[in-house]
Amino acid sequence: MSQNHSSQSQKWIERSLKSVWHPCTQMKHHEQFPLVALSHGKGVWLYDQDEKKYLDAVSSWWVNLFGHANTSINQALKDQLDTLEHAMLAGFTHPPVVELSERLSALTNHQLGHAFFASDGASAIEIALKMSFHYWQNIGQPNKKEFICLKNSYHGETLGALAVTDVAIFKDAYGPLIGQAHIVESPASPSQEKELMARHTQNALLALEETLKKHSQNIAALIVEPLVQCATGMAMYDPSYLSGARKLCNQYQIHLIADEIAVGCGRTGTFFAVEQANIWPDFIALSKGISGGYLPLSLVLTTDTIYQAFYHDDVTRGFLHSHSYTGNPLACRAALATLDIFDKENIIEKNKLLAQEIAQAFSWVQQDRHIEHIRQQGMIFAFDVKEAYAPAGFAKKFFSEALNQGVLVRPIGNTIYIMPPYIINTEELAFLSKGIQVSLHAVLKEPT
Repeated sequence: MSQNHSSQSQKWIERSLKSVWHPCTQMKHHEQFPLVALSHGKGVWLYDQDEKKYLDAVSSWWVNLFGHANTSINQALKDQLDTLEHAMLAGFTHPPVVELSERLSALTNHQLGHAFFASDGASAIEIALKMSFHYWQNIGQPNKKEFICLKNSYHGETLGALAVTDVAIFKDAYGPLIGQAHIVESPASPSQEKELMARHTQNALLALEETLKKHSQNIAALIVEPLVQCATGMAMYDPSYLSGARKLCNQYQIHLIADEIAVGCGRTGTFFAVEQANIWPDFIALSKGISGGYLPLSLVLTTDTIYQAFYHDDVTRGFLHSHSYTGNPLACRAALATLDIFDKENIIEKNKLLAQEIAQAFSWVQQDRHIEHIRQQGMIFAFDVKEAYAPAGFAKKFFSEALNQGVLVRPIGNTIYIMPPYIINTEELAFLSKGIQVSLHAVLKEPT
C-alpha cells in the first residue's frame, strides 16, 4: 500500500507527521498509509507535489460545490480583501453578513431568518441546541431541557453535538462528559423501494410518537439530518418522515431542528432538503457547502417566535453565545458568491440532470454480485459492499487503491459513496466510475 514520493513531497509529509495532528485519524496508521502532500487544486481535481492529480469525488469532506480555485469565488474574495477582512460582529455589522442573512431568509420564503453565525458545523448544532433550551427557559417552561435524536445520527463532535449523536466510534470515549438524549428509531431504509421505505417511515414515526407521549413535557427539540444520515453510511429515508415529524413536534410542542450541514445547499436535489417534505423546521443549521468550500462558516436560521423570546431588557434573557470570527466578511462574501452561482447558472435544475448522469455512469453496480443497497438522493450516490466479500480493513484499503487510480473516495465502513462537486462533467464522471470499479475489484482481488 506504500506510495512512491519525490523528495519534495516526502519532505512535506515528514514535516506534517511531526507537527500536525490530523483529524479523524489514528496517526499510527500513516506508517502504512502515507499522507498525500497537496500542491494545488483546480475544478474537480486536487494535485499533489508530484503533479499527480486526484478527482475529488467527496468534495473535500462534502464542502466543495463548484470546484477548487473557482474563478467567480476567487474574484469575490479578492475584492473583499481590499475592503474588510474581519471585524467583531458584537456591536458592529457589515454588508456581507447583512446581505447573506437576507438572502438565506428569502430562500426559506422568510419562514426563517435572524441568522446567527459561527465557523463550523458542530458549533452551529451547539447554537441550535442552546437556543432551543434557552427559549423554553425564557417562556417559563424550565423542564424542557432534553433532546431527541435518531438512531445512527451524527451531528458533530463537540460535547453538545455528541450528546445527540449515535455513532459509537465518535461518542463512546467521551461518554462520561456528555449528556444523554432520547434515541428513537431511524426511518432510514437499506432499500429505496417505495413499500419498504414507507414501512420504515411509519415504524419510525410510531416510535417517535411513543417517546413524545412519555416525555414531551421534558423535551426541548427533535434534531434530524433531513433525508440522508451521512456519517453512518449515507442512510437515506423518505421525505414523508419529515412531514410526519413536523406534525408530531407541533402536536407535542417541541422544536424541530434540521441539521442541513451536509445535506443542504443543493446536495439532495433542493437547496434545503426539508423543502422536499414541504415543511420548515424551527431551526436550520448550515455549514460545509454554504461558503462553496472556501472558508469556515456556519449559521443557524430560526423563527421570529423564537427570536422574540430572547428580545428583552433583561440581558440574561439574551443569547450571549459568541465566536471570535462570527460573521467573518471574507467567509460571508464567499457564501454570497456561491449563492450567485446558484442563481445565475440555475444549479438546482442542472443538478437534476447531473444526478441522472451519475446514476447512468454507475449503472454497472446494478449487476455486480459484490454490491447491495444501491441508493441515491440527488447528488449523493452510495452502495454497500457485501460483508461476505469485504476484507478486513476494507475502507482504508479501498481509499489507498483509489488514490492509485487517481480518485479521492473515503468509504464509510463498507459503504462506497460519491458526493462530487456540481461542476463534474461527463468525461470526469466516466473516469470516476471506472476508477471506483477497478479499485473495488483490486481490493476484492476479483477481475473487473
